[in-house]
Amino acid sequence: MTTIPLRLTPDASPDAFAHIRRMRDSRFPHEIASILPGEFFVSRDPMIVYTVLGSCISACIRDPVAGVGGMNHFMLPEPKEKAWDSWGESTRYGSYAMESLINEILKQGGLKGRLELKLFGAGKIYDGQMDVGARNSEWVLNYVKTEGLSMIGRDLGDVYPRKIYYFTESGRVLMKKIERLKNQTIYDRELEYAAKIKNMKLQTEEDATLF
Repeated sequence: MTTIPLRLTPDASPDAFAHIRRMRDSRFPHEIASILPGEFFVSRDPMIVYTVLGSCISACIRDPVAGVGGMNHFMLPEPKEKAWDSWGESTRYGSYAMESLINEILKQGGLKGRLELKLFGAGKIYDGQMDVGARNSEWVLNYVKTEGLSMIGRDLGDVYPRKIYYFTESGRVLMKKIERLKNQTIYDRELEYAAKIKNMKLQTEEDATLF
């Protein structure tokens, strides 16, 4: 499947999700939208959003009153100077990933004060001194606190990749942890994604639509 480049403006529409792969599974009652690193998906209709996470993060967010929800899949670029306490472009990139998801939920009838959020991922699947997953986890937890979002569940860290199925209608999540080295595709896909975003240029903050 061809990977569509990440949209860098938090302004989406139903047509923005035309590239997302849809599928059916007899075990589940709703259509499944499968997202890759750098993508997100939102729906007012009951859907299941599926992804596989290594060191990346997925935020599952919905407004239970409006019945709209969605999920993203992202990681922060590696800091150019290896400085964990100086986020720089990484902070802006993470903010865009979260704002893209939240703003689309708001556009489809959600209210920020009603949003419910669950976080998954941030596994330590790479060897080496830098724990990419821990860095992603640290950032997103700080973002949630700063923005005053209501987090009702999380499963972050450990050394295992995760399969995530998010039910947008109910907020239910099915999660399966995968043996650490069982799926080389996860490792290769995240390395490719990390290389792609390393030199990615974001728009200026003045161009962002904030919520």
